[in-house]
This record gives sequence, C-alpha cells and structure tokens, in this order.
Amino acid sequence: GAAAAWPDDRPDDRDLDERETDDGTHTREDPASPRREYDEGGGAEIDPASDSALHAPGDGRGAPEEDRDAAESAAQRDELADQTAVLTVPDETADDMGTSDAADAADSSFLYYTVLLDERVGTLFECKRLTLYWESASDHVTIYRTSAEHGLIVAAGCGDVSARLLEENLTVDDGWIARKNPGVIVRVMPGGPLDEGAARAALRAMTDRPELRGTDAVRAGRVLVVSEALLESEPLRLAAELAIAKAAYPDLFADVDPDEALRSLTAEAEGAAREGVWFLSCDGGC
Repeated sequence: GAAAAWPDDRPDDRDLDERETDDGTHTREDPASPRREYDEGGGAEIDPASDSALHAPGDGRGAPEEDRDAAESAAQRDELADQTAVLTVPDETADDMGTSDAADAADSSFLYYTVLLDERVGTLFECKRLTLYWESASDHVTIYRTSAEHGLIVAAGCGDVSARLLEENLTVDDGWIARKNPGVIVRVMPGGPLDEGAARAALRAMTDRPELRGTDAVRAGRVLVVSEALLESEPLRLAAELAIAKAAYPDLFADVDPDEALRSLTAEAEGAAREGVWFLSCDGGC
C-alpha cells in the first residue's frame, strides 16, 4: 500500500537530542528512558546509511519484535543488583571507598572492591595498559607466568614484562629491565607491615639504579614497595591489586584509598582490621 505521509510539523532529526515527550522521559540524554535501547550483545547493528535504526541478519525486516536475549540480560542484571546492592555506605567511609554518601555498596567489601577493580580496569584500551616489572624480595629475581604474582599484575590492569621467562631462569639484570622499559615497578619486601623508613630506602635504592632512571616507571614515579605478606590470602592480594592499579592509573582510581580498602577487607575476612604500612609508592617522586 501507499506509504503513510509524515505530518508537516514533524520534528527534525537533528532536534531529537533537545526534544522530549509530554512526560519528559524520552530523550537521548536520559539513560533511564523507557524507550527500547540498542543491545550491544544482540544480533543487530546500527546502519548509518539506512532509513531504519536497526537491521538484524536474516529476512531484512529490521529488528525482531521481541529481543529475548536483551530482556533476559536485563533481568539478570536486575537480579545481580538485588543480590549486591543491599547495604548503604557509612558517611565517614564513603569518600575513601569511592562512592557517594547515599550510594549502595555490595554486600561484602571483597565483592565491592572486586567489581570496582574489574569494571575500571575493563575501561582501559590495550594500548593504554602499562607494563610492570615485579622484583621479589631477592635482588633482581622476578616472577614467572603461572605465579600468583603474575595473576595479581594482570588483575591490576598491567602487562607482565617477565611473562616469557622460564621458571628456572628468573634472575635478570638492570640492563634487561631497562630494555623492557616497564611503566610500573613493584619491589617486594619480606615480612608483614612495612617499616616505613626501610620501605622508603628500598624505593630510593630501586630508583637510584643508574640503568633504571630512564625507564617510564622511574621517570613518572610509578614505583611501589609492597609487603610480601600481601600474597598470603585473597583479601590481601585484592588490596595489593588496588594499590598497584592506583599507582599505575592514579586518575582512574583517584577516589579509591588502598589503605582503607585493606582495613575493610581484613576486618571482614579476619574479624579485625590490619593496621600499619603494607605498600608505599613514590607518589610522583621518590
């Protein structure tokens, strides 16, 4: 049949961003709008050259009437939200945890910080991820690909410069490190909480190595000393991941306090918060 004619007073497409319906909800700038949205996980794609907003593969009739996958995905997200958003962050800790005063937090600190870390690291393009050199408590001895330390590095959003080394060949020299030019350097110190004076001395010793002075990590002050005890449990490793992520990407994690995270995680897991210094960074200069 004949195509229906548009009324003469129809809105110009270029004005859609500024227009809204009588109930004030249907705008492109309103993420809570009840209007159906494009599902990135669905089998449809935006075709800028087409008169239709969506085209699905198959019969050429545009998007299906019912996008069951999108509906199920939304339902799953709602269910997850019901499971996790059950506690309100106390006012006195809201700023440290990186939330607003009235925000909902996960039902455990471990889940909260795990989700926070995963989501923020997930926003990094591969070309923006920094590489990291990890030095154990023994000078110039690094780690191998299947180690717990390697997993920690990856979780913090960094690449491991030692990933191709064999487990029996982990002793390197400063020339090797300099050629790798890591964006972040982590030095491990033995024992539990760090002696702050000894930790600062370890930072200076690392940054004063002549061949490392020109590396991106040293020039940018992205050098970190961590306690070896942080490898002992999942909550402690998560705290170390947050500390490394903040040292590597300070803008992305500006509202996260790794010290507060460690206290919260250990209080939850062990019944009492661990105090003291567990990691120390250059903070822009050693």
